[in-house]
Amino acid sequence: MTNKMIKPLAVVFLATGLSACAFAPGGHIPDQGAGSLFASEGSVTNNGYGNAEFSDAELEKLVQTYSISPMLIAEMRAKQAQQGVSFNNALEEARNNYDYTVGKGDILNITVYNHPELTIPAGSMRSAEESGNWVHNDGTIFYPYIGKVEVAGLRVSEIRDIIAKRLAKYIESPQVDVTVASFRSQRVYITGEVQQPGVLPVTNVPLTLIEAVSAAGGLTPTADWTKVTLTRDNQELSFNLRALYQQGNTDQNILLKPNDVVHIARNDEQKVFVLGEVRQPKSYPVGRNGMTLAEALADAGGWFEATADAEGVFVIRQADDNSGRIADVYQLNANNATALVLAEQFELQERDIVYVTAAPVTRWNRVISQLLPSFTGLYSLGRFQDDISN
Repeated sequence: MTNKMIKPLAVVFLATGLSACAFAPGGHIPDQGAGSLFASEGSVTNNGYGNAEFSDAELEKLVQTYSISPMLIAEMRAKQAQQGVSFNNALEEARNNYDYTVGKGDILNITVYNHPELTIPAGSMRSAEESGNWVHNDGTIFYPYIGKVEVAGLRVSEIRDIIAKRLAKYIESPQVDVTVASFRSQRVYITGEVQQPGVLPVTNVPLTLIEAVSAAGGLTPTADWTKVTLTRDNQELSFNLRALYQQGNTDQNILLKPNDVVHIARNDEQKVFVLGEVRQPKSYPVGRNGMTLAEALADAGGWFEATADAEGVFVIRQADDNSGRIADVYQLNANNATALVLAEQFELQERDIVYVTAAPVTRWNRVISQLLPSFTGLYSLGRFQDDISN
């Protein structure tokens, strides 16, 4: 093979390389031409990355596209504000109507005024729990003169009226008071990422979700406070403590009932993925206060200035299940460094994919780097054959 034969062959390789730019190694968002992927919301137009799989019409149905702009940030914040603060009237009503009901195992303290013989003295070494009236397994207590009294499932005011009515046969106008000396019959369970998981008693003071978490020592550093599960009567309810703590959304609070199980999940799944032309592509955990696009790029060490396309910073987010779409895609044009202010204001969501594309010239250089060994080998072979011929 002579140098004359090599030159046409090299041209063929170069032509192949030019046509192969769309197949070059290195990540890029595929489409069809030169321009912006986000020329208008809801449609996909040409942006210079080559699309061989979907037509514009198909992508328009499957992908909703947005440009990260001040207007988009304002719309997102307004929507978040509308969903944020709300007053839970049902919770307040439940608090106001709450009254503890006595159960098996509770200990009652019964006082009949002006009749010390009917009031068991606690004494200096005995607590009210030790000297009170224990509610037996059959739901009854024993009291002098009147014998067994069924108290399980009753409020203390109802128990007081029953005892006073039955004592009236023996005492004129008895003045009776009933309190719960020890709450032992009812409890809620709190598990998962709290400092002190365990059992909390249900008392005459209403216990809410946020109060139960506080009573358990608060959340651990690895807690996912956006995923709190309440199991009640074989049903699961989900709550977001972040919305409760940070936004004051009291819809995310609820009055707990006996045998409720509260579980706070770990934040293992609360992460975002940073890929493409960045220095440290990998998954990054989302902190308790959330993560912005700027924070994700900074954690990844930033993008490679020489190879990344500053116009091609994308956030790919799974679309709502009921939308019929695959994804919502947001683009940041960071050619101007001031656009990073928008990146700081753009809040990422769990499982978002941040993707920094490679510049077109970078993909061309990668094609050349792949073809160069072939060119070098052919050139060396041609010189060797010319030397033999001469």
